[in-house]
Amino acid sequence: MDIFKVHQELIDDYKSFTTSSVVPRDPRIKQYVADELAEGKQWPEPWLSLNPTFAPGGSIDDLVAEGLLHPECAKIFRPKENLADTGDRPITLHRHQREAIETARSGKSYVLTTGTGSGKSLAYIIPIVDRVLRQEPRQRGVKAIIVYPMNALANSQVGELEKFLRFGYGEGNEPVTFARYTGQEQGERREAILRNPPDILLTNYVMLELMLTRPEERRKLVDAANGLEFLVLDELHTYRGRQGADVAMLVRRVRDACQSPAMQCVGTSATMASAGSEADQRRVVADVATGLFGAEVTPDRVIGETLDHATTGDPDDTLQLSREVRAGGADGDYQQLADSSLASWIEATFGLALEAD
Repeated sequence: MDIFKVHQELIDDYKSFTTSSVVPRDPRIKQYVADELAEGKQWPEPWLSLNPTFAPGGSIDDLVAEGLLHPECAKIFRPKENLADTGDRPITLHRHQREAIETARSGKSYVLTTGTGSGKSLAYIIPIVDRVLRQEPRQRGVKAIIVYPMNALANSQVGELEKFLRFGYGEGNEPVTFARYTGQEQGERREAILRNPPDILLTNYVMLELMLTRPEERRKLVDAANGLEFLVLDELHTYRGRQGADVAMLVRRVRDACQSPAMQCVGTSATMASAGSEADQRRVVADVATGLFGAEVTPDRVIGETLDHATTGDPDDTLQLSREVRAGGADGDYQQLADSSLASWIEATFGLALEAD
């Protein structure tokens, strides 16, 4: 298969499909459209992406030893396969996850802005679980509400929480309880949540609104969340325009209804600001989050990812670069690839850019 031929045929077919149904009569508009098509404005530039290597932040056991996490976290946050599996090794965190845990201990609101697949959910789940475990004596009721823009995300997170908080402990023996309340729950399941609210409640902003307005939910769930410690807004960038204003007001109403003036707000987003320097982006995100949360988020509490070089070769070794280009790249295993000057040049040119402080 000639991939370049397939690419051109795809473009030609799409161009034919999108231009055949509308024919501008005005000659100026017709010429403008023709010029734009000729410049390829109908489709974006090619997208090149490299899988990043996140800087390490230590294992869960390390953070427990340092006193940053409750000792039970060492048993909870391990890879597990089933209810009977207690896990045989701790999770190793990325540096931004560790920074989020450290920031959460301050009680101040914060935002995590790291890429897809960077483990953003652990950056708020771990601090929430740690806070609940440290509560002495343990109070009944909701300590954290996590708001997702789509039920699919809430469903996925329930599965992850089961692996940590149910696997290795057994059903009904969870050290920290959790439940999804998104409108999908019916009958006995719904009644069980209302009768015995969990420590962590996963929902969406529509259901959170209903909790404040429907008498039964307000009496049983909102009252159970009195003194709410955490309110998390996942995928913060989805709350824009009128919806953003609605959610901002909702956050304030939750704070008032739960009588929790010190409620800690947490936001996550892979894409919120891209223009300007890193410092500029942090200021923009901090301003947006402050407006949404109704609580100050300073730029130093906007946590971004820290990346490490995955390659160890010399990208400036032009002689070796020339050899590898003529040879069609580096041969061998992963380590030989990492040691390659060509791989290092690709990473330095397209993957990582050093930014001055």
